[in-house]
Amino acid sequence: MGRTLAISDIHGCFEEFGALLELVNYRPEQDRLILLGDYIDRGPQSKEVVEKVMTLHEQWGVVALRGNHEQLMMDALQKDEDARWLKNGALQTIASYCDLSVYSDRLDESHYRAAKQYMKEHFAAHLSFIESLPLYYETDRHIFVHAGINPAAEDWKNQSLRDFIWIRDEFYNCPTELTQTVVFGHTSANRLHESDDIWFGEDKIGIDGGCVYGHQLNCLVLEENGTCSSHFIKRNTGS
Repeated sequence: MGRTLAISDIHGCFEEFGALLELVNYRPEQDRLILLGDYIDRGPQSKEVVEKVMTLHEQWGVVALRGNHEQLMMDALQKDEDARWLKNGALQTIASYCDLSVYSDRLDESHYRAAKQYMKEHFAAHLSFIESLPLYYETDRHIFVHAGINPAAEDWKNQSLRDFIWIRDEFYNCPTELTQTVVFGHTSANRLHESDDIWFGEDKIGIDGGCVYGHQLNCLVLEENGTCSSHFIKRNTGS
């Protein structure tokens, strides 16, 4: 195994995702790529991102984790728990999946229901893949997770779903007391150290560069010898 690459919170920024993999000279036959969730919502090309992630997973065994936005979408499609998804970028995802070149800032209920049904009928493979996504990935040196680890949990592997995909302050403001470093997304780096660049804490590393908000998509590169580096692509505001 060669390098380990970690990317998080792509949020439909398909062009930037491809450009970042090219920038770091991603070699799927040698590198281990770990994606920390939030492939959809807010950005313009959620469908294309999910398709690429599925292909990378199927062809090269890329590790793809679940983020809170994948959970929001599945809760809306499976349980009709719609309000939270609609407040968090659902319309852009619907536009991507339903080939809507123009969409308003809201959909009436009938069109929204029709869009959900269309997604369930025509993209069952996507939804099945998203539903199967694990919540964490572990190596000897690192724990990869979307949002973080609850320091109060007796066994972090058994913490709540909410903690895996939603936790913030109680995670990054407290030591984990773990032997591995936690690599996470979800919370933008500029909230952690007033920079879009990857944040390196004592026992955790935050890699979300806030790309979909006009900032950057980060990639953490971990070498076999224990060294690491960071790389980024700025948001293409024309996309």
